[in-house]
Amino acid sequence: MSNRKPLTLHRLREMHAAGKKIAMLTCYDAAFARVLDEADVDSLLVGDSLGMVLQGRPSTLAVSIEEMAYHTGCVARGNRTAWIIADMPFGSYQESAEVAMRNAALLMQQGAQMIKLEGGAWTVPIVRFLVDRGIPVCAHLGFTPQSVHALGGYRVQGRDEAAARALRCQSEELAAAGAAMLVLEMVPASLARDLTNALSIPTIGIGAGSGCSGQVLVLHDMLGVTGGEPLRFVRNFLDGSAGIAQAVRQYVTDVRDGRFPDDALHSF
Repeated sequence: MSNRKPLTLHRLREMHAAGKKIAMLTCYDAAFARVLDEADVDSLLVGDSLGMVLQGRPSTLAVSIEEMAYHTGCVARGNRTAWIIADMPFGSYQESAEVAMRNAALLMQQGAQMIKLEGGAWTVPIVRFLVDRGIPVCAHLGFTPQSVHALGGYRVQGRDEAAARALRCQSEELAAAGAAMLVLEMVPASLARDLTNALSIPTIGIGAGSGCSGQVLVLHDMLGVTGGEPLRFVRNFLDGSAGIAQAVRQYVTDVRDGRFPDDALHSF
């Protein structure tokens, strides 16, 4: 068993300031929470991706706040030291800051230490509202799965200068509103690196290249158990390993050492 002390937001900020990469994976239950925690994964993201990898749905849109609360509680009971982030699912924060507060409180009561919500400028007042009330917030820009239909499918974001400029502006506004972390999904590696260098908060990349402050993958993707053609930014860490625990440790090591992602293979 690891003798690591529990990760805190202060510790994550220290890691970022020191240039230490943050290794994050999604997690949905107590058993995997124990495995990931003992493998020294820094942060467990209870993602609404559970709608796809656990429930077999075509997108994340049908996941409810009650389901997110249930899985957050499961992860919290299996975890000892990793920092737990829970996704705010579709429909749980779009109506108003007050509704967002009520739903974020439910996730925090189940063991989340930070909540994550998707979107740009329109989420800034919600982020500020939550942060002012003591809830740490992780923002999410680039490809935002809850907007999959509005974005025209699973497409890289920020390729042209206007879109890149919008992402720069949105990231700065979200950080100024108090977001303590920012997930960048499916954006060009060069843009993600520029955003990371410009911001004072850590960025967590998924399909955003090696220049981010840390990396996250869907657990089932990095274990190669989701089936179908893997996404460009995914690497199967179970392939060639002695088991799940070793695969997760290899992921952590490769993220921290800068070996994953390889920009030539895993970025846009």
